[in-house]
Amino acid sequence: NPYILATLLFGLGLGTTITFASSHWLLAWMGLEINTLAIIPLMAQHHHPRAVEATTKYFLTQATAAAMLLFASTTNAWLTGQWDIQQMSHPFPLTLITLALALKIGLAPMHAWLPEVLQGLDLTTGLVLSTWQKLAPFALLLQIQNVNPTILVTLGLASTLVGGWGGLNQTQLRKVLAYSSIAHLGWMILILQYSPSLTLLALLTYFVMTFSTFLVFKLNKSTSINALAISWTKAPILTSLTPLVLLSLGGLPPLTGFMPKWLILQELAKQDLAPLATLAALSALLSLYFYLRISYAMTLTMSPNNLTGVTPWRFSSPQLTLPLAIATTATISLL
Repeated sequence: NPYILATLLFGLGLGTTITFASSHWLLAWMGLEINTLAIIPLMAQHHHPRAVEATTKYFLTQATAAAMLLFASTTNAWLTGQWDIQQMSHPFPLTLITLALALKIGLAPMHAWLPEVLQGLDLTTGLVLSTWQKLAPFALLLQIQNVNPTILVTLGLASTLVGGWGGLNQTQLRKVLAYSSIAHLGWMILILQYSPSLTLLALLTYFVMTFSTFLVFKLNKSTSINALAISWTKAPILTSLTPLVLLSLGGLPPLTGFMPKWLILQELAKQDLAPLATLAALSALLSLYFYLRISYAMTLTMSPNNLTGVTPWRFSSPQLTLPLAIATTATISLL
């Protein structure tokens, strides 16, 4: 029903906006809760056991994270007597809040729910989960000062490594995208303490690249690597562009995805964290491997039934192709 859809999308926007606009922990928590409650029906809209299972898992993790956040903020109010997000000073609630937000966005080692949940959703809801749902927790992470840098660096490095290794043995595209999401979030968290503007830049480029990847898979109606092998017959021009999109997601120059990685490595080197930068750069190679494997399945092997007669050269749905064209161009050439 369009009215229900509009209400849910409004709730989704409202929750994030409340979190953005709040300087009080209670309001921030409320925004996160509204946000979670609004996306739950969207996730369970296909009445399929797999979707319901994913929704339940998502709801439980998000509720746990929100409860942790509320507990940490009340503890902070109890210890220091104030509720302001910017004025956090006590290390215990600070650590607890950081961990709660890490669970909310799916950073390693609290990442295990993300691939499972994403695999149970359709591509559109999966896109919302991978992009929009990250905004509110990131707004809070950017606002809290003086977190112990060791925690953030550990979370970030663990996420880049888990995101690389986890995606290697996947054949399902949504799980690959989930692990890629974990790896990208790891890069953002690594640099959060030293240069918040770089974190925002990485988040923005990640949004653009994920948007185009999800739209490509949606257009091909493919959810596994095997299904990509016959995408030549569905959309030849797009299929020849997709490896560029995927390599951009992996962070290869001269594509857009290289920019945040380059700047983050440079900043880490400036902060005398060369070993950390080296480890992060090596973990990017893991991600690159599974993007290359998807590209190989799509374009470097010919599909058996490649008849030019049945190839639809024109796309039929304009509401999908315009955002796809914009996102793909941005993903490939923003560097």
